[in-house]
Amino acid sequence: MQKLALILTALLAGTPLAGAAPNAQPAPADDALSRGRYLVSVSGCNDCHTPGYMQSAGTTPERDWLVGGDVGFQGAWGTTYATNLRLLAAQLDEAQWLARTASPMRPPIPWFSLAKMTVEDRRAIWRFIRALGPTGTPAPSFVLPGQAPLTPVIVFEPVAPPTVGAPLAGAALD
Repeated sequence: MQKLALILTALLAGTPLAGAAPNAQPAPADDALSRGRYLVSVSGCNDCHTPGYMQSAGTTPERDWLVGGDVGFQGAWGTTYATNLRLLAAQLDEAQWLARTASPMRPPIPWFSLAKMTVEDRRAIWRFIRALGPTGTPAPSFVLPGQAPLTPVIVFEPVAPPTVGAPLAGAALD
């Protein structure tokens, strides 16, 4: 009787019993984390939201991913900063994350591509970011057009060559 009680307790608690299949399928949550990791890796999230990611050719350790940055992106819209997604995901519940990622955002984030992802993909990204845990500091606040940011910026401004069709001075020729 005690053995039956122990087995029932283990089953109800969700703990594996000795002798459970060692190659059991991962739980759906594990699938979502793997999917989220994959989507973050191939969708370009790290390009802006992980300092040094592009310069390291994508070799930045995962523990350093998605902490935002203090280099601004400046254009006609003003100056925006890559949000610390780890802090943001910790503040938003799943429904709030799904609503936010389906809504317009300031450039240069390709919000229109993010909004076209399936709900399942955006949910997987949220779960992966939440699993990374909150760390880092918030990104600087948005700076209105015409105001000077207090950080370095990448300027998004078309520059016409002196002669149409001629390469810009210093442009690499491949």
